[in-house]
Amino acid sequence: MDVSDILEPLNDAQREAVTLPRQSALVLAGAGSGKTRVLTHRIAWLIKTQGISPFGLLAVTFTNKAAAEMRGRIESLLEMPLSGMWVGTFHGIAHRLLRRHYGEAGLPQNFQIMDTDDQLRLVKRVTVGLDLDEKKWPPRQAVWFINSQKDEGLRPKNIEDYDDLYLKTNLAIYEAYQEACERGGMVDFAELLLRAHELWLNHPGILRHYQERFSELLVDEFQDTNAVQYAWLRVLAGENDNLLVVGDDDQSIYGWRGARIENIQRFSEDFDNSRTIRLEQNYRSTGSILKAANHLIGNNEGRLGKELWTDGGDGDLINLYSSYNEIDEARYIAERINRWVADGNRHDESAILYRSNAQSRVLEEAMLRLQLPYRIYGGQRFFERAEIRNALGYVRLVNQRDADAAFERVVNVPPRGMGNRTLEEIRHIARSEQLSLWRAAKSLLAVGTLTARKKSSISGFLSLIEDMDELTQGVDLEQLVRTVIERSGLISYYEKERGERGQARIENLGELVTAARSFDPQENLTFNPPTENEEELSLLDEFLSHASLEAGEAQGDSSEDCVQLMTMHSAKGLEFPLVFLAGMEEGLFPHRMSLEEPGRLEEERRLCYVGVTRAMRHLYLTHAETRRLNGTDNYNRLSRFITEIPEELIQEVRLKNTVVHAPNFKLGKTEGEFSLGQRVHHAKFGEGVVLNYEGQGKQARVHVNFSEGSKWLMVSFANLQTVK
Repeated sequence: MDVSDILEPLNDAQREAVTLPRQSALVLAGAGSGKTRVLTHRIAWLIKTQGISPFGLLAVTFTNKAAAEMRGRIESLLEMPLSGMWVGTFHGIAHRLLRRHYGEAGLPQNFQIMDTDDQLRLVKRVTVGLDLDEKKWPPRQAVWFINSQKDEGLRPKNIEDYDDLYLKTNLAIYEAYQEACERGGMVDFAELLLRAHELWLNHPGILRHYQERFSELLVDEFQDTNAVQYAWLRVLAGENDNLLVVGDDDQSIYGWRGARIENIQRFSEDFDNSRTIRLEQNYRSTGSILKAANHLIGNNEGRLGKELWTDGGDGDLINLYSSYNEIDEARYIAERINRWVADGNRHDESAILYRSNAQSRVLEEAMLRLQLPYRIYGGQRFFERAEIRNALGYVRLVNQRDADAAFERVVNVPPRGMGNRTLEEIRHIARSEQLSLWRAAKSLLAVGTLTARKKSSISGFLSLIEDMDELTQGVDLEQLVRTVIERSGLISYYEKERGERGQARIENLGELVTAARSFDPQENLTFNPPTENEEELSLLDEFLSHASLEAGEAQGDSSEDCVQLMTMHSAKGLEFPLVFLAGMEEGLFPHRMSLEEPGRLEEERRLCYVGVTRAMRHLYLTHAETRRLNGTDNYNRLSRFITEIPEELIQEVRLKNTVVHAPNFKLGKTEGEFSLGQRVHHAKFGEGVVLNYEGQGKQARVHVNFSEGSKWLMVSFANLQTVK
């Protein structure tokens, strides 16, 4: 392939970004503007024309799927394998660094990556050890606190408690948790990033080595970076002026999990010699959809600024459906999709997006009524499933006896008569004598104070692990996994779970054996060719690390021909010819909590922008006059996001109401003397709000929401008075 082949498919802005001089740059890439193409062609251009070795490039993405896609595209462009190039997620690259420099990072060579379940279980144990009431100090809240502090690059010693009880208690949990992790040689996902950043700060020689090795740094989805990720990048870039980032401030929607929009907003200040290039030509959506998205996001302040456009024509107007309630809304959406499929389209070309997972139930019921196949996108991945985690827990414990998280997971799965009191005795010894749970269990057996039943359950478990270890000495990875699954008792355990679910679990365990047989570490970023004076990481350790990193990535498989149901957060990066945004109401979307925190409303608007720009040809916005969520009836106003879209871009599917595009969100007049949303007074029920109106003359009825509930009233008898 020559240079013209690399540049020929690009538009002018893309070509400018790909052929930039070797300097820091921000590529501001709008939705559907071809950012992945720019990154892959930039890498190919650097290798082909600038003489840069693939070993001298570091490319960071946010999902393993994106990393694999990027590597595949580059290899296709260059017509050569790139096995030595570092392409991966922040977590994957951090893991690779820590495996290579575990000693300098203060970790054992076979350190264990904890998944989210393992982390929560350990925090629960720590909370009990501190004699804290779990109801007052929920472990999940402590997990959030720990992870958020690590995302900011903070250890307990760096945090001031200001004599605040909440901070003091959570810091105590954080400290005890950190000590337990150090004892057990365990790291969570946030720790991977923080420990990798500290590796730079504490070992200048290692930092210099990688600064000299990586002559070009490229980062995708830069708007999603958190504080420690950006700090890690800045330290690695140093004075080299070699950091190219691609992102979109208008698609920054993960502030709730630590992402900082300020990172992309201040990039040009932090790298004052950098260039900014805007990719604004959209290759996904029609003109009407893009105009709606531009007007919507234009209401946010502090944007870096860009205007999406297409040369593909305006297409259909955006459809707005006003439903009576959430059941009517779901029925309408299902019927539209049914008609779409009847017209010769595939199910998986349609998607229903919603703000809250709680909205999915009634939508699923509507799909079932019309026998439409559907799936919840972003559900559990293979390595997240309980049966897989349990099997890998056994494998890990066979491989490493001091793996506390694995011990906790499988010690009573299947049940072996080891009650909470026995487990707490083991935990107590572990805490007081600074031992792993495995060693604490052996110590408890040696004391000789246990009842015969307790002694039998503990010794039986320890013997099971040791027997499996002995049986798997010298066997390959596939046989090891197969033996552990068979000997652990998991098959017979799940056979007792009757029906399809139990059978599915058993089939998944069989698939784990297949995964072990086909595992090739060189296809994964966890693979580390040993350097001089380094020991090679075992294939088993590579496999376990791969499983942990995969389980931490919440993406779904959309290969089946099913209608896709998902939250708007899950929809980022996807596209569909037909898209429904359901629940477009104040209090739901934007979410009511967004009005309570600075900056949250703008993030909600960015989330809506992401939802709108998922649509390629047809976009439906739906809302309900009344919606029952979590057992409560809600009477919400039309979402402000709809009123921020120009009226000429919207066509109403049912003209029961007329939307007035005004800041007060008031709905227009119906037939008769009342308007929807109008406040009225009744002599008996007091003040209320008009929700609906039907009929004419003496048969006219009005639906009013009073403080004691909603009621249908005959207009001719109700004697309602309007409230100014």
